[in-house]
Amino acid sequence: MKENRSDYFQDQVAIITGAGGTLSSVIALDLARKGAKVVLIGRTEEKLRTVSDQIEAEGGSALVAPCDVVDEPAIQKIADRSFEQWGPCRFLINGAGGNNNKALTTNFTFDPKELEIDKPEEMRGFFDLDLEIFQDVLKINTMGTVIPCRIFGKQMARSGRGGILNFASMNSYRPLTRVPAYAMSKAAIINFTEWLSVYFAPANIRVNAVAPGFFVNDRSRKYLMTPDGELSQRGKNVMQHTPLGRFGEPRELLGCIEWLLNDEAAGFITGITVPVDGGFLASAGI
Repeated sequence: MKENRSDYFQDQVAIITGAGGTLSSVIALDLARKGAKVVLIGRTEEKLRTVSDQIEAEGGSALVAPCDVVDEPAIQKIADRSFEQWGPCRFLINGAGGNNNKALTTNFTFDPKELEIDKPEEMRGFFDLDLEIFQDVLKINTMGTVIPCRIFGKQMARSGRGGILNFASMNSYRPLTRVPAYAMSKAAIINFTEWLSVYFAPANIRVNAVAPGFFVNDRSRKYLMTPDGELSQRGKNVMQHTPLGRFGEPRELLGCIEWLLNDEAAGFITGITVPVDGGFLASAGI
């Protein structure tokens, strides 16, 4: 691990939420390889242990902290624990978030059949969505970012420096069909990133975000690909709008993230969201 270490990140405390996930786990490994002491937050301890074991096997330092990011008292306990062990948070990566299949409509647009008593059993339109599940999606993607920013941001403010990186989405710019709750919540992330960047500027804390394009994980694979590994119709539609003609690889986020976190490279940059999308936003698909 030592050969990849950067003096800038050496011995700095990096908090990564959603650290057991496809993207955040790769980010955690990369920061650890650069010398950071990483705190791995996520709901599934087994996944966090897998990441931690790899970090420690390569000579890095990791702290496993299973927790739901919307549980403010639990996040505070993690913050106190990591501070006692390693000192104040320097970097916060808010990678936690997600969706719920029950918060998705089955149809892309309104269908009059939605209003019929004997509508197809499998049909779930906007009028059929369970609003409790809808709100759960909003909560994990919004408050799951706000709460860590409040708690770890306080450590940063007291130490007079810090970098926060939030996760937006293609949905932040264009609400994709079928995912109203997810799209709504991810649009809020860009707004909150801008607001917080202004608020935290006097504390010398920079706040930015990345907006990943289509990176395949366990959840997205179910609707971007067929069981035999071919592209689903939705996956084909994504490719028609992606000039680079492929899905992203998690490692392709790392350069942008390192740049945004590094005060020496991006010290005058705050309040922006950078799409890492293979050209998706630039393409009309025709």
